[in-house]
Amino acid sequence: MDHAAGQKSAASYLYPRLDPFDQRMLAVGEGHSIYVEQCGNPDGAPVVVFHGGPGGGCSPSMRRYFDPDHYRIILFDQRGCGRSRPHASVEENTTWHLVADIELIRRTLGIEHWVVFGGSWGATLALIYAEAHPERVAHLMLRGVFLMTQAELDWFYAGGAGRFWPDLWAKFVDLIPEGERDDLIAAYHNRLFSGDLMTEIRYARSWAGWENTLASIDNEGPAGESPAEYARAFARLENHYFTNRGFLDYDGQILGEIGRLKNVPGTIVQGRYDMICPPSSAYALHKAWPLSKMVFVPRAGHALSEPGISAALVREMDRLKRR
Repeated sequence: MDHAAGQKSAASYLYPRLDPFDQRMLAVGEGHSIYVEQCGNPDGAPVVVFHGGPGGGCSPSMRRYFDPDHYRIILFDQRGCGRSRPHASVEENTTWHLVADIELIRRTLGIEHWVVFGGSWGATLALIYAEAHPERVAHLMLRGVFLMTQAELDWFYAGGAGRFWPDLWAKFVDLIPEGERDDLIAAYHNRLFSGDLMTEIRYARSWAGWENTLASIDNEGPAGESPAEYARAFARLENHYFTNRGFLDYDGQILGEIGRLKNVPGTIVQGRYDMICPPSSAYALHKAWPLSKMVFVPRAGHALSEPGISAALVREMDRLKRR
């Protein structure tokens, strides 16, 4: 669940554009190869960026939240999306495959421990990774927290957010016959994996459009359809993960296992008006995690690129480097 709804003023808070000093395709097994890049200072403090979605892919703007003189910045596209291959594939693609991929990246790059930076689904994955490998995490920097619970899925796909955006919700729901509307994730799943490319693209664009339009507090309604290739990967992967409840063992597992982070510090940056991942999840995480710092951004929604969110993340990463 992550999309940047572009705002010009957000860029003023970021570091200048930069190019990678290393780009590679890393074979991770089961027929998958993932795109990995490094930017900034090769000898700097390592920070790894987890993009959202699942299925969103990383972008050049994600390099710019970190001082390139201080940080060794590592970005990668998770299985099935971005420049990773095979594209839009859900075969051998689970949360636990991603956790193993992250560890392979770390070992391949010769890193002992790193800062983990992630928003939305990237925050989910960061928390799951940290609970699995707490000794490898120097600090968690999270944005737009999503705890992968049924209550959060119900908020976004069973009418909660739709009460604030009834016209857009109707557009999302109306593509599904009335008899299937009691479970929209399942109904969309049937069409996103129909085997007919045009059907998959049509429903993928609807799935992506519902989320993208709600990402920023300063949106003016739908901004147009997403490119077909991107929308298909984004929607298929996101739906696949949500259909399988994130491949977790039980609902509420992230908070249930929060004791594993007893020695891991973290910062949570949360838009006060996040319509995709409501702030109650971020606050519950903060209350359960003693070493966390909570930063509410007063006039912001969900998108990484919102000015207030960008400013807060850069500020917190700069504070972290001074420590």
